[in-house]
Amino acid sequence: MKTACRAYAEAVPGATIAELLALVARNPGRPRLTWYGDGGERVELSGAVLENWVNKTTNLLVEEFDAGPGTRVLLDLPGHWRTVVWALAAWRCGATVAVAGTGSDLVVTDRPADHAGGAAPVVAVALPALARRVDDLPRGALDAASAVSTYGDALGWVPAVDPSATAWAARDWQATHAELVALATSRAPAPDARRVLCEARDATVALDAVAALAADASLVLASTSVAARLRDDADARARLVGPERVDADLLDTLRSTLS
Repeated sequence: MKTACRAYAEAVPGATIAELLALVARNPGRPRLTWYGDGGERVELSGAVLENWVNKTTNLLVEEFDAGPGTRVLLDLPGHWRTVVWALAAWRCGATVAVAGTGSDLVVTDRPADHAGGAAPVVAVALPALARRVDDLPRGALDAASAVSTYGDALGWVPAVDPSATAWAARDWQATHAELVALATSRAPAPDARRVLCEARDATVALDAVAALAADASLVLASTSVAARLRDDADARARLVGPERVDADLLDTLRSTLS
């Protein structure tokens, strides 16, 4: 039986991030990304809110850093809903999301001190949902917590995406923009589902999000510690799966990571 992800990828060959975001915008009130983080944090992004975050972040990348095809963005973030937003924004303007290696043009990280003094500009990301600034911001780093909100809700000018340019660069594998959706859906495509639950293990969570959007589904993400607790506590898992209307629970499904 075909999966929803693969069916969409076959129906729209070479689907782009712009097309997936347009798909999201058709049903703006529907939940698209729900996050369960440490300390009981729950964040839900509707289609409209997800599109808004991506638009603002894309505008920042283009206006502040001239990001576009050929720009290599090192995404030094853990599995998190903010990681999804930054990856989608980088892809929306045709840039490369790198999760390993050197020679980046821009570093997006929750550990700005680790990249201070380097040649590439640094964007510091605070992970807590209510964070309004990054503590101990290194000199010269841009505080995403305060900067993103200053950019327009509507997408401004963005460069044309080069389908043959690299979209995803990891240690041992990469994909072009034309191959990105196929790569995402090949990792662990869900059955024909509307709400998919998976663990946010690392930055590959961005690929999980692309696969869900390509299937016109929504994603429920659990941090590594939350996912571990749910696997050990069947009652807690049922209390999440039921109210969230999850119909594809992938917490026990092994998927390729960054290693």
